[in-house]
Amino acid sequence: MLILLPPSETKREGGDGAPLEYAALAYPKLTSTRRALVRRVSSLARTPDEMMRRFKLGPKLAFEVERNRQLTKAPTMPAIDRYTGVLYEALDAPSLPAAARAFALEHVRIHSALFGLLGAGDAIPAYRLSHDSRLDAPGVKATWSDVVSKQIAAHAGELILDLRSEAYVHLGPVPSVATANGFFVRVVTAGPDGAMRALNHFNKKGKGELVRALVENGVDFATVDALIAWGAGAGIRLSLSADGELLLEV
Repeated sequence: MLILLPPSETKREGGDGAPLEYAALAYPKLTSTRRALVRRVSSLARTPDEMMRRFKLGPKLAFEVERNRQLTKAPTMPAIDRYTGVLYEALDAPSLPAAARAFALEHVRIHSALFGLLGAGDAIPAYRLSHDSRLDAPGVKATWSDVVSKQIAAHAGELILDLRSEAYVHLGPVPSVATANGFFVRVVTAGPDGAMRALNHFNKKGKGELVRALVENGVDFATVDALIAWGAGAGIRLSLSADGELLLEV
């Protein structure tokens, strides 16, 4: 089972890991792309006003420039601990029991705009780059779309749960070879009329809670039917929509 997560804009400061080591990251075929993008972002950070303008950063976020300038020198921490925000607060990776954390490190992947597809335990620095950050060509989407999809293709045959935002899906869609067992997860709630409606901001909390439940359960589900059946017994309402999305009702 592969669990695909988006990153978050906000990240924890610091870390006790050594500086960025590309060879230690998952998906080594992405190394050359990672190196090139880190060089471009670090170079842009040498002109702070330009980076703040392109990345739409206000004065309170000026510290992000220094983060990007120090990308190859800053301390690192596991990606699953680096990211904060609503989804990651609900997941609360630092508090996971050892067995659940081990399961997460094996099955969770995080799609970063700077590093591409990351293993949950990959050691990364704090940085600022979003799916819509403005870079000179090639942009973020052009940089990652094809190469990330090729890495996801290596998981064809596994159950793939895509909890990324639609913006990050565009940075690396699940390829056709893997779609038969790949499902975009949409968080919904029942309206007064009983109809299901997608949630916006609060969908992140639901996704984080689902991932925590999955890693604590520790079962490598092979099929979506088995996952849905487990959810029914665990009080997690999962179902398939008419167009093949996995709906999480909260």
